[in-house]
Amino acid sequence: MEGPVCLIENTSAGDLLVNEEALVILSSIRQPVVVVSIVGMYRTGKSYLMNRLAGKCKGFSVGSTIRSVTKGIWMWCVPQDGDDRTLVLLDTEGLGDVEKGDQKNETWLFALAILLSSTLIYNSMGTINNEALMSLHYVTELTNHIKLRSTAEGEKDVELAGCFPSFVWALRDFMLELDLDGQTVTADEYLENSLRIKAGNNQNITISNAARSCIKKYFPCRKCFVFDPPTSKENLKTIEQLSDDELAPAFVEQILEFCDYISHNARVKIVKGEAVLTGRMLGNLVKIYVKTIMTGDIPCLENAVMALAKIENQTALEQSFALYRQNMEQQVNWPTDTEKELHDIHRHCQQEALQLFRTRSFKDDDQQYQNELKERIKTDYTRTREENERRSLDHCIVLLEELWRRIDTDSFMKPNGYRAYTIRVQSIIKEYKALPRKGVMADGALQKFMDGKADLENSIRKADEELTEQENRTREERLKHEQQMLEIHKANEQHLRETVGVIIL
Repeated sequence: MEGPVCLIENTSAGDLLVNEEALVILSSIRQPVVVVSIVGMYRTGKSYLMNRLAGKCKGFSVGSTIRSVTKGIWMWCVPQDGDDRTLVLLDTEGLGDVEKGDQKNETWLFALAILLSSTLIYNSMGTINNEALMSLHYVTELTNHIKLRSTAEGEKDVELAGCFPSFVWALRDFMLELDLDGQTVTADEYLENSLRIKAGNNQNITISNAARSCIKKYFPCRKCFVFDPPTSKENLKTIEQLSDDELAPAFVEQILEFCDYISHNARVKIVKGEAVLTGRMLGNLVKIYVKTIMTGDIPCLENAVMALAKIENQTALEQSFALYRQNMEQQVNWPTDTEKELHDIHRHCQQEALQLFRTRSFKDDDQQYQNELKERIKTDYTRTREENERRSLDHCIVLLEELWRRIDTDSFMKPNGYRAYTIRVQSIIKEYKALPRKGVMADGALQKFMDGKADLENSIRKADEELTEQENRTREERLKHEQQMLEIHKANEQHLRETVGVIIL
């Protein structure tokens, strides 16, 4: 990506819409994703911080006026060099925009940032005081806008916390010394000290204590960074155009430390404590959560995971089955010589399809979708076997018909023609059996073909019998006639001899 795109549009009517262009980008990311989102009051420099995480000075819109620039949630996907994962940066619309004045809408954006990210950055100005903590009242309402299970009965905060991102507080334009009671402290120690419950019962203290309690409860993994002012007020208007040499050295050092920490410590996005999300899965999760919110329901992690599993497993099933079909079409040389040859190819293609499914599937714990894939493959293999038999049969019939054209059947319509016919047929059958790659229906096709010649064979046999009988009768009559003529001749000779003898006497 050359720059960010809108992931979730926040319309003027307060509706949230998922941007299809962003989903297409996410769907192309098959690597695990590290999702870093940033929230905070508007006009506090969130976008500039995210640009630096992307390794750029420009990208997310950075404004120089009091008007909020970022609307909705914007996304920038940045491949990590030498790492098999992709960094997905989410820049959210600033909280507390007086022109919008829709707290419910802001709460949903805050909730979405938590639900989608593996690291949540809270960006604020100045110090951690009651005002800063009170601006985090969204945290105190999380249990009203996020559920772990469809039924909240028995739901424990520690379980919900296990599904939340790590928390990073970025304090901008921090002008104080990190000192507590005369002792130098780290930014992390400053944060933890600020989260201590304060004494008092007034409304402000109660609200800020609630925020403190919720941050500690829901974000057990916490980190804090403080940033000096980057440059003069006048130069802030063009901060995107300033090089590091033109910024305050302390600020540059702090930015580099911050970016290095996120790069090395931000973890991949997981759900249900174990399932690693890819970009495609993150995109589906976005659609699930936004649809849930827009229908008036509360996002439920359990339901979202179930819905995501259904989407991912159905997709994995279709892709795996398509791979099986594709490989079978490419590897089967129709028709196969034997059933074993086809079965071996089927078994290999099935193994590849199952391997792809196991790689692409998501929490198919009861193997429902894997079993469905096996059934579809089994059904398709039955179809393939039938197709193999049909192709073999058709091929063999063509071969037999070509060989049969060499026979002049009329020439066998004569006495003793049947024997000559059977000898010629046996010669054709022998030649047919010697032909290669006839397929599994070679014998069946021969039987079917010869069954189709049964009438011809009977006709030749009958003709042979009738003509042979006629010939035999003719021969017998001829022999009988010849015998009669011989007897007449003998009688004439005898009569002649007797006549000559009388004359001599």
